[in-house]
Amino acid sequence: MEKSIDEINRRIRDGSARVVTADEMPDIVSELGEEGALQEVDVVTTGTFGAMCSSGAFLNFGHAEPPIKMERIWLNDVEAYGGIAAVDTYIGATNKSVTRMESYGGAHVIEDFISGKSIELRAQSSGSDCYPRRSITTELRLEDLNQAIMVNPRNAYQRYDAAVNTSEDTLYTYMGTLLPHNANVTFSGAGTLNPICNDPNLRLIGSGVPILLGGAQGMVIGEGTQHSSAGSFATLMTTADMTEMNTDFLRAAIMYRYGPTLYLGVGIPLPVLDIETVRRTAVRDSDIMISIKDFGVPSRSRPVIGQVSYADLKSGTIELNNEEITTSSLSSFRRAKMVANTLKRWIEEGQMTLCLPTRFIDTSKQAKPMRETRKVVLVQEIMQRKVVTIKEGQEITEAARKLLKGETNHLPVLNEQGRLTGVITTFDIAKAVARPERKVKVQDIMTRNVITTQADEPIDIAAQKLEHHRISALPVVDAQNQCIAILHASDLGKLFKPGGGRP
Repeated sequence: MEKSIDEINRRIRDGSARVVTADEMPDIVSELGEEGALQEVDVVTTGTFGAMCSSGAFLNFGHAEPPIKMERIWLNDVEAYGGIAAVDTYIGATNKSVTRMESYGGAHVIEDFISGKSIELRAQSSGSDCYPRRSITTELRLEDLNQAIMVNPRNAYQRYDAAVNTSEDTLYTYMGTLLPHNANVTFSGAGTLNPICNDPNLRLIGSGVPILLGGAQGMVIGEGTQHSSAGSFATLMTTADMTEMNTDFLRAAIMYRYGPTLYLGVGIPLPVLDIETVRRTAVRDSDIMISIKDFGVPSRSRPVIGQVSYADLKSGTIELNNEEITTSSLSSFRRAKMVANTLKRWIEEGQMTLCLPTRFIDTSKQAKPMRETRKVVLVQEIMQRKVVTIKEGQEITEAARKLLKGETNHLPVLNEQGRLTGVITTFDIAKAVARPERKVKVQDIMTRNVITTQADEPIDIAAQKLEHHRISALPVVDAQNQCIAILHASDLGKLFKPGGGRP
């Protein structure tokens, strides 16, 4: 048995269509069987609600008097793109305010527009004969704009890797705050409600297909950026009219010490055409497996340290390396279900009919990494190979003598096997002299939790360590934790030529 899209749309129009949400479908299939579910169900609605950084909106302000060709544009001090004709712009969700920095961004501008607030527009221009005005400042509401069209380059990931942190430092990422030593796991996505998880081969989802986006009726434009369906990381480019949206389905947010993002509801109705559709929409959280990746490794290819299902993650704890770890979701399952239920209501009330893709999305595509034409500078290219060290059992007077020579302000401390066990600075010596007590050996006053780097580590990562920990030097260690060099903050100056650019 098969059904056509026309048959399903006729049922929608006459009010006889049976519509269920994606989390209801598995039990229906278990109860009725695949053939029975195909006869019973006409549409399965999906939904997700989570952080979708790759989102934004095209806005048209209309012409001022005298007219201006806007070249630089700020909305509530968030810079928007000014390279589209005279009075058009694109505001990206993650762009930060120039005054409030990470506490306010493009996502907040979008939410403020939708919630009816007034937004300050500032723009500058170099002026021309046909656009003589050079600056403008005004207040605008959403209703004042000619168009406000959300166009999101990448939404609704098919799945998202879970994140953990094996390093010794707390990390602040797009996956939220990751505590050191595998203390927590964060994840994103709606699992069984996720649109593409219910149509992994993209038979029903493609260009022109109607969707719910931010509470408005919109559509899929096509594949999203970084679409990688071959690796089960399919994405969608989406669009809808902002004037029809509401903040029940759209919220600005801040990822602490990372920046602004836009939480967005996306839902796609799937017509139940055949047995294949029934099988795909019967997916459960326990069927959807994702990788756990170590964000403690600052690399594009982060190591996979485990595999879990959404059912495991939603339980609140998982076992990793024989330890129980707390999980936390960056998505809202309640709002994802609200998205799916809203779609269900629209279809039951005849407010939305369905269609098949006007153009199908490539399911063999694999995302490529960036092609880099300039080499990455490594620590070994600027580190100081002549490093002054001291043994942990030596007197602090000997450490003071070495430091007073002026060759260094940091002494890596080694054990009898020559391995790094600590570091001592002039500040440590000063504290020991001020409070002599019984501390006479280097090992008594050294810092034991040493932040290090490796010779083959990119200099950008080493520089971030210096800034993050507010230190001025990093011992360079090998695989045996032997100190082979030292990198000072002042060494970073070697990266720049007298003219100010990198060599």
